[in-house]
Amino acid sequence: MAKMKNLKLAGINHMEAEKNQDSVRAVDRALDILLAFRPGDEALTVAELLRRVDLSRPTLYRLLNALEHNGFLVSFGEPQRFRLGRSVARLAHVWAASHRIADIAQAPLRRLWEATGETVALFVPEGAYRVCVAEIESVQPLSFRRGLGYREKLALGASGRAILAHMDSGAVDALDAPVDPAELAAIRQRGYAVSRNELIEGAVALAAPFFNGADRVAGSLCIFGPGVRMTEDRVNTFSRLLVAEAATLSNALGQ
Repeated sequence: MAKMKNLKLAGINHMEAEKNQDSVRAVDRALDILLAFRPGDEALTVAELLRRVDLSRPTLYRLLNALEHNGFLVSFGEPQRFRLGRSVARLAHVWAASHRIADIAQAPLRRLWEATGETVALFVPEGAYRVCVAEIESVQPLSFRRGLGYREKLALGASGRAILAHMDSGAVDALDAPVDPAELAAIRQRGYAVSRNELIEGAVALAAPFFNGADRVAGSLCIFGPGVRMTEDRVNTFSRLLVAEAATLSNALGQ
């Protein structure tokens, strides 16, 4: 009798384990569908989703219905297309509110500061301007700093043009800023901007752009130092560190 009872309990436990596994697989597959959407995808058809996720058509339809029921997707049109829904927007808002860029950037900024010994800063665009939202000042006697809240036009200085180079051409034209398209193209090609004696006599600035989850430029990381220390060799070394940390920040922001 006891043996039969134990076998029955084992069978129940096995069924529950299988049920839990099925639930986990369903969650994984639903997440695969949401992650199939890429920057620039306004909507995807079922055929497009099938090419991006490893699911059968019946399973895909079942999960699409569940995601739409919970507000993660919205369907429309003929042929039927799906776009991300209000629940995704709500999660994105919660994430953005609790993860300010300045906070997320502290680790990359600290690593740059320790590696270079120079002032490092974070800038974000604000219309035709960029604003310093985080800064760690060099401890060396001769150094340059901007200060939190410092505001300057995007067209001026490395930290501004690193952002400007990756904005849509229409947005750049709307700023009516005196910029050289060839210089912006060169910034895009090498991955960073550099300025010498532009806003402060004797200062050299390096800046690299970082991007958000929509693959749009979200700001720039910058290193400031005096020309006597910022030699060509150090500029080359620091630029590689800067580009790498900007990429790390972009990844942290969901790029």
